[in-house]
Amino acid sequence: MIMVTGANGQLASLTLQELAERNVPALGGTRSPAPGQRRLDFDDPASLDLTGVSTLVLVSAGYAEDDQVVTRHRAALDAAVRDGVRHVVYTSLAGDGDHLGFALAHRATERLVTSSGLAWTVLRNGLYAELFGALLTWTADGVESAFGDGALAAVARADLAAAAAVVAGDPTAHAGETYELVGEPITAVGIAESLGVAHRTMGLGEYRARLLADDTLLPFQPSMLVSIATSVRHGFLGATNPDLARLLGRPLTDPLAVATETAAAMRRSFASA
Repeated sequence: MIMVTGANGQLASLTLQELAERNVPALGGTRSPAPGQRRLDFDDPASLDLTGVSTLVLVSAGYAEDDQVVTRHRAALDAAVRDGVRHVVYTSLAGDGDHLGFALAHRATERLVTSSGLAWTVLRNGLYAELFGALLTWTADGVESAFGDGALAAVARADLAAAAAVVAGDPTAHAGETYELVGEPITAVGIAESLGVAHRTMGLGEYRARLLADDTLLPFQPSMLVSIATSVRHGFLGATNPDLARLLGRPLTDPLAVATETAAAMRRSFASA
């Protein structure tokens, strides 16, 4: 049986949907299970019941400081070894993302995965096109960002979910592989052009100050977001790779269209505020 962790999250729920559409039986694990799901709380190791699971799709449990994220992943892997899981598929971060503020937890988890004694596959996911679009800020004059004219090899979340489903459905064929799952490079300027509006580039200092003043963000998030902005701005996240298209056996979803659609939705929210 396949289990996908973080079943209520966007990537995991799409992965479960992909598996269902492929007629591959799979179970969702989450701390707040719906009917047909299993309770799985990485912060409560006693809840980690992976009996009957042959392939574990370990969706990264982010949104915390590195030590907490790595502890969560270690607990999940310990339970996998204990309960007889044979293969773990980990959704990591693209290799070019080593400059990002949240890369360390991913790389530490990759070490745990590859040394666990389990068969494994690492999916190094690029940054979502949806995220890129959402990080543009609307103003009365158009959009602004700290990305400058830097490119991001953005990828639609649904494509990453489809790739996870492909691997989970036939894990033996992908054992010991690390895939770089990135899309085609797009820019904030290109998104603005698709929207028919102007784009203003703000300095990283201005961007950081705005983030620090935002009391809706968790303490670790301002530095994380600035690391995304500076990495894109200075050309570290624009490289492409054929792995994702090869896994899917089809062209990738257009990341510019996805990012533009997300930004357009943010515009409607801005207009109604």
